[in-house]
Amino acid sequence: MIGMTLTLDHLRRCTVAADLGAARTRVYLKQTGLIVDEPSVVAVNIKTGALIAVGTPAERMAGRTPATIKVVRPVNGGTVVDIEMAQRMLRAMVGAKLRRAWRFRPMLRAAVCVPHDADPLARRAALETMIGLGARRVELVDSLITAGVGCGLPVEEPEATMIVQVGAATTEIAVLSLGSIVAADKVAMGGETIDRALVQHLRNRHEMLLPSQAVRPLHRALTGAVPHMTEVAGRDVATGLARTVKVDPEELRAAAQPPVTGLLDAIRAVLHRCPPDLVADLADRGVMLTGGAAELPGLDVMIRDNTGMPVNIAEEPGLCAVQGLGALIEGNGRLSRRGRRAARRGRRRAAAAGAAVEPRASEAAEPTVEPLPDPLGDQPLGASLGDRGGDRLGDRLDDRLDDQLGDGEKAPL
Repeated sequence: MIGMTLTLDHLRRCTVAADLGAARTRVYLKQTGLIVDEPSVVAVNIKTGALIAVGTPAERMAGRTPATIKVVRPVNGGTVVDIEMAQRMLRAMVGAKLRRAWRFRPMLRAAVCVPHDADPLARRAALETMIGLGARRVELVDSLITAGVGCGLPVEEPEATMIVQVGAATTEIAVLSLGSIVAADKVAMGGETIDRALVQHLRNRHEMLLPSQAVRPLHRALTGAVPHMTEVAGRDVATGLARTVKVDPEELRAAAQPPVTGLLDAIRAVLHRCPPDLVADLADRGVMLTGGAAELPGLDVMIRDNTGMPVNIAEEPGLCAVQGLGALIEGNGRLSRRGRRAARRGRRRAAAAGAAVEPRASEAAEPTVEPLPDPLGDQPLGASLGDRGGDRLGDRLDDRLDDQLGDGEKAPL
């Protein structure tokens, strides 16, 4: 895997940034922003092989399709498991949105997030997936680094920042310092793991099958906001008929506790491998939750109660990875304010819970991601670059000129 500190110049030349998640696929286009944010689901006709739907329409078909239509998830746990289907899914999602970028940049460069310590097969799968989208060069970046940049953590400062990226199938925990990962761990726990635990509990205790769409309303009971019995509708295991049962919220919280216990053990293991000075920083700075399942009700409270550290939820936690990678290819640190706002909200929640945390003076500091140097600066295009880089055309021309100049125009000298 290519480290972040070694690829800043390469990332500056990339046009497309992608985050291939198990639940959602997100694509960021340079100088445009987020152009794709869809579920990583494909519906395909098994007889003809034709795509029926991708994204949200395909997700709605899950469990409701005839025998000739199959709903496929080509990404599992942040790793592409079906390269051909992932390529077809991306091409259908992006469509004409990248034609303009391809027309002005025939040698398209792309950057993609990969899980921490991904094996060579997983990296190769992500590489071939982006090549199938039309990229000629692909940069692989650790998703923990991009998530830290996207939520505004000072990842390049000589102080500890802890990030917990809660995905659909897996959760990654890492302590960052000086732009690198000091200690990290991964646990097979995510939003879908909690949902499966709740469904299994209802099957074993109440002999009822719950449809996948009916699990999300049960998340509210995990916070303790529902003091009374919760009514759940599903299908009886024995008779196959629809019926309704009342469930105690305490039962649901007890059913969701085993998966969360594995996450808490992983957090303690990561802290145990960190130097004492970094752990002392984390006692004040706390933990930042990112990922699509970071807003799972009650998760931040469980982590705070078991670790004694303040827990902050990033603003738009599901977009942190792709927005951080987008900030790197744009070459600016405009996303750094998001982390400070999330930290302030987390401190207010901690104070309300009786765990007051003193504010840090470093929160007033400006961007945590240094802007990448412009290869041309204020010099005209005809000026000598000297020690600014080689004489290749890619190092001499600014990427913005490709978007602004037409086929018959010339660059001013």
